[in-house]
Amino acid sequence: MLHKHVLILSIETQPVPYVRADDRIVLDELGYADDGIVHATAHFGYMQRANIPDVLRRAARRSDEFRVDADDTTYFLSTVKLEITKRPGMAQWRKHLFVVIAGLNADAAEAFQLPREQTLTLGSRIEV
Repeated sequence: MLHKHVLILSIETQPVPYVRADDRIVLDELGYADDGIVHATAHFGYMQRANIPDVLRRAARRSDEFRVDADDTTYFLSTVKLEITKRPGMAQWRKHLFVVIAGLNADAAEAFQLPREQTLTLGSRIEV
């Protein structure tokens, strides 16, 4: 299924505290002006909290091809579940430590200020 409008979003944290809102978004229509697919890179400073619905609104104002309503958008996130195996290559205690540390990451929907009722999380499983 292909949605009417698709935004592929990359988020880059810059080595500065703040990035001005006017300098935040770089759009690339990927060579086709009418397919409804746009790639955007959003730049944030390391002291800023990413607000993806706001990025979406700004991208829609700057692109003729990308017209969406951030309040009527479905957001897709990916997640990875790490599972410990008995396979050789790494000591079991290191595998456990790695899985615990990997699990300390923040909830992406909350970190990017995404509305829960509009967010789908797709996952995969990796054995360590």
